[in-house]
Amino acid sequence: MPEITYREAVTRALREALKDPRVFMMGEDIGAYGGPYAVTKGFLHEYGEGRIKDTPISESVIVGAGIGAALAGLRPIVEIMTINFTLLAMDQIVNHAAKLRYMSGGQFSVPLVVRTVTGGGAQLAATHSQNFEGWYAHVPGLKVVVPATPYDALGLFRSVMEEQDPVIFVEHIRLYSTRGPVPDELYTVPLGKAEVKREGSDLTLVAYSRMVHVALAAAQQLEQEGINAEVVDLRTLRPLDAATVVASVRKTHRALVVEEDWLTGGFGAEVASRIQEGAFDHLDAPVGRVGGVEVPMPYASNLEEAAIPSPERVVRRAKELMGA
Repeated sequence: MPEITYREAVTRALREALKDPRVFMMGEDIGAYGGPYAVTKGFLHEYGEGRIKDTPISESVIVGAGIGAALAGLRPIVEIMTINFTLLAMDQIVNHAAKLRYMSGGQFSVPLVVRTVTGGGAQLAATHSQNFEGWYAHVPGLKVVVPATPYDALGLFRSVMEEQDPVIFVEHIRLYSTRGPVPDELYTVPLGKAEVKREGSDLTLVAYSRMVHVALAAAQQLEQEGINAEVVDLRTLRPLDAATVVASVRKTHRALVVEEDWLTGGFGAEVASRIQEGAFDHLDAPVGRVGGVEVPMPYASNLEEAAIPSPERVVRRAKELMGA
């Protein structure tokens, strides 16, 4: 099976989507510049200004125009350069896109895709390095997709393009250059279905987005110490596949939730609660959590790395749970 980068997987997904004449893209620097992360390089020349629209720096206008286009029967893909900038369009996303189907009694749908980029580790400092995907997963009417691998990025996006409701498709800034196997033949990955990325028997590590790779690296280190960790990738936050997580914990009897977000109010707390509700009688230790240090993200690279969960932090917390 050929290997491609995460960036190439997203690019392929967008090219496939643009085969539908109803699909067009809007965003800052996605045209002439080729995209802030080079995902849409060459798209403007290939598809033209009618399909690839460079926009002013006004996130509320970008998302609002996307909502209007979706209501009119088109299938817009809106790119917001980072998830931090979606704060400027939260009214459009939360109060309009998420609610219009419900408030119209099903008369209207909003098949809008908001592509955005999350996470730290690129030395972009405090206001450009946050993880807000859990905020959007809190909102009924939205779906939140957080692929960790090229395979999932392509397969999930194909499923997203079949949705009639708004989807926040969240790509991690440090995953674009990662590589993974992706088949040439057509496949899809359904929304709301977690995947066991690594089988294990002693402990379940639950993660999403880039933290899946951190969890896998931690599992390899734990194996050297005789601890066999299972890794579950949520893949989507809403809908959330709690059943796969609970089934894993019932087998391993211990759980550690790993997320890049801050622990206070983080999405990992929701996962931990679902584990407690569904596997309480099977737990041999409290549900553990590892998250980002609760500070604004530093700019200095050494401090930034210290603020983001590492395999070593996950290993230490896992060993504490195993001794509990």
